[in-house]
Amino acid sequence: SAAGGVPQAGRPAGRGEARRTHRSRLRRRDGSAAAAARARQRRRTGTGPGPSRGGGVTEVLAHRSDNLRDKFVEIPCSEDYDSHKRFEGCTPRKCGRGVTDAVITREELIFPSFFCFLFQASILDLHSGALSMGKHFVNLYRYFGDKIQDIFTEEDFALYRDVRQRIQQRIAQVFGISSSAMYLTKPTFFSRMNSTEAKTTHDEYWHPHVDKVTYGSFDYTSLLYLSDYSEDFGGGRFLFMDADSNKTVEPRAGRVSFFTSGSENLHRVEKVQWGTRFAITISFTCDPEYGIGDPLLG
Repeated sequence: SAAGGVPQAGRPAGRGEARRTHRSRLRRRDGSAAAAARARQRRRTGTGPGPSRGGGVTEVLAHRSDNLRDKFVEIPCSEDYDSHKRFEGCTPRKCGRGVTDAVITREELIFPSFFCFLFQASILDLHSGALSMGKHFVNLYRYFGDKIQDIFTEEDFALYRDVRQRIQQRIAQVFGISSSAMYLTKPTFFSRMNSTEAKTTHDEYWHPHVDKVTYGSFDYTSLLYLSDYSEDFGGGRFLFMDADSNKTVEPRAGRVSFFTSGSENLHRVEKVQWGTRFAITISFTCDPEYGIGDPLLG
């Protein structure tokens, strides 16, 4: 059965060791072949202007080498929010997109137990327990039952909650709303992207889409990157698809990209050419009916 493919993950020996193991796994390469792949990717996706979908240009909103305190671009809101109930003090009236490297340090980004699973799965949803394994989804919590506490610890979930709270506060600050009016909403998940062939449509991450259309509850979307563009993987940049140009965000570990979820922020992710790209998607709604609590252990 699909459950038979679930990795038998154990607790890492320690945070420092987990950090070193995680980084070494990400950067394990096949010598000259990987170097050649990186060179080809740099030539194809240089940081200067280039062709984009629709015949415009591609501009880099955030280079991997940048260390951004805050970068925000305000854009007109779409009409998507008009077809949903409005919540004063939360529903976007100011729309746009932002990038910051100042919310979370690289050293804090240690999710060792979660990565044990992501090295063999493409999606891990901590709330539902959904773990993608090839063409199937396994419920992690049902599969392991009480033994789940031998794999995850409260420290893992506390770190996740702390990260979520900081991102939520930053979004509220930038958009001028109250963080208490925002609710975590689903799906919220860890993701792994690489150059292997997609097993299901869930793995086809590269299609353009609008979060508010795909998930009606979304009002604000954020992505926390856990690996570095051009070091850990090639391709895999995040593209905002505007009428006149594409605006790209080059991931780096600890970087948070956030934006209003309507059609003003049509986007996609480039196909990963080599290596592995890790990220967490954390999204928020203004409608308490669609709010969910933080995931809990046990």
